[in-house]
Amino acid sequence: MIIPALSFGSVAHLYDSVRPTYPAGAIAWALGGARRSEVLAPDVIDDNPPTARQLSVLDLGAGTGLLTGVLLAAGHDVVAVEPDEQMRAVAAERYSAARALAGSAEDIPLPDASIDAVVVVQAYHWFTPQRALPQIRRVLREGGVFAPVWNVRDDRVPWVAAFSGIVGSEGYGLETSWPYGPVTPWFTGPEHGLFEHAVPIPTARLIDLVRSRSFYLTADDATKTRLDTEIAELIASDPTLVGRDTIDMPYLTCTYRMRPA
Repeated sequence: MIIPALSFGSVAHLYDSVRPTYPAGAIAWALGGARRSEVLAPDVIDDNPPTARQLSVLDLGAGTGLLTGVLLAAGHDVVAVEPDEQMRAVAAERYSAARALAGSAEDIPLPDASIDAVVVVQAYHWFTPQRALPQIRRVLREGGVFAPVWNVRDDRVPWVAAFSGIVGSEGYGLETSWPYGPVTPWFTGPEHGLFEHAVPIPTARLIDLVRSRSFYLTADDATKTRLDTEIAELIASDPTLVGRDTIDMPYLTCTYRMRPA
């Protein structure tokens, strides 16, 4: 049986080529509560986006490094921790300026109080919170921030709703209140931010977007054939998609941030 959380390695390069990146504004908001402890006095509250100063950021469950690239472009010092060897190899190849380490949310290979911020994109729902949260808190410095983030397809757009009607809607992160269980005693209550984000994709590659998802990778052959057929029919029939070489896939980037308790 294929474990969904560890199903992506076999399609690591496909995943990297077709999955969306993350908007800089959403990540700046996520990091806005972090402060670099060796620079700021302990009693300073700094909630400004940290684009002008470097933070040490852990990209936890980094996959192929789609977030790592955004963090490096913003000038941060990045450690990417990923359990899947094939996914981690892509991240290490693409982003040599970051440290890519084997590890998981439940066993983070970093010293205590060594990181200013921990960001998790598209992965928190795979964690075991009662084991992961104390580990995340352990590696964070005082004044740090922990931010889970999801890109969720925007089903308010009719063709996207039709797409989701085939593959299933995404719900991670759309709730304004944190729906993933208690974060105490390790963290304060999460704040919520929502950002619109559009990523161009070749229309013919919409099926590759489906093929990069765990539900497809773990499905039986009949289900995979059905999904391939129905997505091809959508591309050939939806008036927004017909004749288009490229389409903007709209996302809502759902961000929570919380501070050490």
